[in-house]
Amino acid sequence: MHPKDSVSDGQPEPPVDAAEAAGAGERPEAVVQPAVQPAVEPAAAVKRRPRGCTTLIIAAAAVLGIAGGIATGYGVQADRAPTPLAALSQPGLAYPAKALPTGKAPDPLPASQDRRVRTEGDLRKLIVPRPKGWQEDKALTALTQDGWLGAADYAMNFENEDYMYGDLLDQGLRRVAGTSWKKGEYRAADVYLVQFRSGAAAAAHAEDQRSYMPDEKAAGNEGTAVKGSAEGRYYLFPAERKAGYLPFYQARAIFSRGDVMVDIHIYDSAPISKKDIRTLAERQLERL
Repeated sequence: MHPKDSVSDGQPEPPVDAAEAAGAGERPEAVVQPAVQPAVEPAAAVKRRPRGCTTLIIAAAAVLGIAGGIATGYGVQADRAPTPLAALSQPGLAYPAKALPTGKAPDPLPASQDRRVRTEGDLRKLIVPRPKGWQEDKALTALTQDGWLGAADYAMNFENEDYMYGDLLDQGLRRVAGTSWKKGEYRAADVYLVQFRSGAAAAAHAEDQRSYMPDEKAAGNEGTAVKGSAEGRYYLFPAERKAGYLPFYQARAIFSRGDVMVDIHIYDSAPISKKDIRTLAERQLERL
């Protein structure tokens, strides 16, 4: 009996296996695919905070805290009343607290002991007197404008006169007095009193000049101390010899006294003794 001709008894027909239907020579109308079980997704991994994030958060909090503290401090300070400054004149600082009785005040120093009084006058009068046997060198003295030199005139005595000119002005140069002498045909001497506005500047200028004296291009030696001065020294230079010229000898003394720097030079074509430059330097020191 063909399946179509069979009578249904009202019960559901059992499922027909596809393989059995194929083996029986009958082609199934549809192949039922087995149900595919859905893949079970793994539980989502817990995300970790990037490295350094905690540090950045702490740093940001610290910056905000500091900024807040500064702002608060400025606010508090701005709300306060300004503190009045102390009076510039305070009588309690006077010394002594009470004026000395009449007749007990100390007498002012005599001019012989007060170097400031001596150098406040005509500086030219403090130049050591011309030694015996020497004459005034009028050719050079005329350039000093009656015994006074400007900063540019004095700076001309140095190799780098532009630098020296600026350095003198920077150190507070006040005035320069000078004179020139000659003895015989070749011996000559220059004496300069270079006054500054402070004793420290005079001592510094003297030290600057002494600092390069030991160089071979200068005296080439440490010199000899000027008796009675703190740091003063005098120097004998080696002879300079050139073909066709007489030898050239030089001596120099450098020291300071108060606000005056002393610069003494002796030139000659014959050797200069230590006694000549030493005596001239010591006599000039006594004048100051």
